[in-house]
Amino acid sequence: METFTVYVPRLLSKRESIAPGHRACTGCAEVLAVRMVCKALGRNIIIANATGCMEIISSPAPYTSWRVPWIHTLFENTAAVASGIESAIKVLSRHGRYEGKPKVVAMGGDGGTADIGFQALSGAMERGHELIYVCYDNEGYMNTGVQRSGTTPFGASTTTSPAGSHSQGQFTWKKNMPEIMAAHGIPYVATANPSYPFDLVAKVQKAVATKGPAYLHVLSVCPTGWRSPSDLSVRLGRLAVETGIFPLYEVENGKYRLNVDLPKLRPITDYIKVQGRFRHLSQDMVNKIQEKVSSDYTALKQKASRN
Repeated sequence: METFTVYVPRLLSKRESIAPGHRACTGCAEVLAVRMVCKALGRNIIIANATGCMEIISSPAPYTSWRVPWIHTLFENTAAVASGIESAIKVLSRHGRYEGKPKVVAMGGDGGTADIGFQALSGAMERGHELIYVCYDNEGYMNTGVQRSGTTPFGASTTTSPAGSHSQGQFTWKKNMPEIMAAHGIPYVATANPSYPFDLVAKVQKAVATKGPAYLHVLSVCPTGWRSPSDLSVRLGRLAVETGIFPLYEVENGKYRLNVDLPKLRPITDYIKVQGRFRHLSQDMVNKIQEKVSSDYTALKQKASRN
């Protein structure tokens, strides 16, 4: 049962904050997510963007696809730069030198969020800066050659966790960034997915209205790194939710809510069978992953039922 707010498509802004003509790969769900997020954010924003796929495809010198104030930052300091911008705006506003205060938004991939940029992100959340952090999670360092990251799923084959006769692929479980952010006690944390556009839009708008820091974790299907057909990116995003591999939920002031509450999950094989990065998995490994997904989903439903 889908429980998120229904939005009428024509009520979304027709103005694009990221222009067409960028260099994203065919079927890239990440740039689709960026486009939707920006539509929901509106125009009164300042974006700090970590090094990564979206920075590379949108700003090859001397061109840019961005139609809003946008700053390219390093892998490791995106949240710190956004914190500085937010603090400067506060000071200017107190002195009457800044009207119509813009929303500060930090954006990064999973590498710039869960790994290299984690220290700055944790600090920004702990200090309570009024900003939105959006992680676009394509589950690897795709722009530099499909290396593993902290959010690469268990068993996935990458160039630095290759599958072979002596390797099963990625050997650790995916880092649970939404739960880590919720543990910081911030007002709003949510998962989102461009395959569920109105759920994504509603969550961005909630993040904008939040007093204090907000964190959005957006699954971004990557046909190149996942070795999946480029025309199945939207379908794969839905399958990630329908199998329980990437549940859609939010944590508002510590209270959990499942946004797509499924009475029965599809088997994970429906999701992994069309991805080349999982092609090597034995049935034992598939069973191990299925057990973990089912257990985690049950635990999440229990948290949501307590509210």
